Amino acid sequence: MQSNQPHPATPGGATSISDAFLPKHGKKRGSYNCGRCGLPKKGHSCHFPTTSTTITSPTDSTSAVIASPLSAVRPPPPTPCQPYSHLRRALSFDDIDVADSVDSDDEEPETEWDLDSGGLPASCLWEVLRRLTPPELLSVATVCKGWRDTARRLWRAAEELRLRVPVKAQVGFVGSVLQKCPGLIRLSLRMESDVDATMLACIAFSCPSLESMEIFTSNTSINRITGDELGRFVADKRCLTSLKMEGCSNLGGFSLCSSSLSILWLSDLHSLSKMVFNCPNLKEISLDFTRLENDSTDLRTMVDGFGRSCPRLQNIHIASVRLSNAVVLALTAANLRGLRMLSLVLGSEITDASVAAIASSYSTLELLDLSGSSISDSGIGMICNVFPDTLSRFLLALCPNITSSGIQFAAAQLPLLELMDCGMAICDPNPKSPASEESSDCELQGTPNSKLLIYQKLIIKHSRLKKLSLWGCSG
Repeated sequence: MQSNQPHPATPGGATSISDAFLPKHGKKRGSYNCGRCGLPKKGHSCHFPTTSTTITSPTDSTSAVIASPLSAVRPPPPTPCQPYSHLRRALSFDDIDVADSVDSDDEEPETEWDLDSGGLPASCLWEVLRRLTPPELLSVATVCKGWRDTARRLWRAAEELRLRVPVKAQVGFVGSVLQKCPGLIRLSLRMESDVDATMLACIAFSCPSLESMEIFTSNTSINRITGDELGRFVADKRCLTSLKMEGCSNLGGFSLCSSSLSILWLSDLHSLSKMVFNCPNLKEISLDFTRLENDSTDLRTMVDGFGRSCPRLQNIHIASVRLSNAVVLALTAANLRGLRMLSLVLGSEITDASVAAIASSYSTLELLDLSGSSISDSGIGMICNVFPDTLSRFLLALCPNITSSGIQFAAAQLPLLELMDCGMAICDPNPKSPASEESSDCELQGTPNSKLLIYQKLIIKHSRLKKLSLWGCSG
């Protein structure tokens, strides 16, 4: 910080009382005025003597022509109608030491627009900028050098990033952002544009320490990643522990080999020729297949290898219309001793035989989801006899063969039950058309003493049940 030197026009650094009360402005760089007469030096020949001059009094006749030394060095402040064309931006940190900014008395130009007498503390700026979204952080980096440096440090320190990739965005857009975050651990992309192997290569190059990756697709995007490309990506990312990806209809088949992967979610799968999992530390797997009837995926062969290649599986979710008793029997033969959550959804060919196999193989299940299956009240009875001390979540939506008696029995025999979903399970056996429903409503309104026809009674008394879903139950 430069020390304040006395002005040549004021010998000994003496300052009049009027000088003390005038606003202090920094030197206006680029303004070269004569120190004796106040006129511009360019093309100027001063006729005043070189001796020291004194400040003229207001009664002096020459005061209208001769400017005081203070006004010669510091031009009068602009009138309100004049624009501040050369002022520093508010909250600017260019060439300012935050530690010394509070008590600084330097002569930087026009510092009256900086907060806290020269700058916002770095800790406060960090807390403000770290709450911004990625596009906002890119924008504020253009404000000044101080903000740009703080934003750069924020990018480098980022461990989690969530980006929405617009429709017309190129891979370079994602790459330019990811390269700012060399320490990124968790990445979530919501793709509105197509995603292919180039995107995977960009992520692999820019995020060497990536542990979790999520790719969500929209109606305007297509996932063109093939099974071989996904397999190479998983094999190269040795730190990857969680992978969740939507729109996987173009995989065709895959072979995933990873010693670090513990969570795998793949959705929109269709007609896979092969599915090989060599992931010894995999604990959770979710495979969601398309609802198309022409799906030719061999689920039985897939689940048959779970016991050998993924012995630590704890949570399994498979949604497919190809689920059957044969698939369930192959799964129970895998002998997954640590299995805690089993969800087999949309398997209309799953019957009470599958329930018996599950009950005999996995006696410590905490969640069981057989929504869309063909189990009956007898299957519910087997479940209640085996899992009274462990089962806390039981889902039976879209099961047409169960009745209110089975639901009541499950609620009575499962004391740890906290969630139960029976949506579309108790339905009106003779659904009426909308026109007939409107006419019946009019009739009921006209006869206030009439009673609704009750097909089944449902009485549930439970001490721990928190959520009971009866969506679509019209019976």
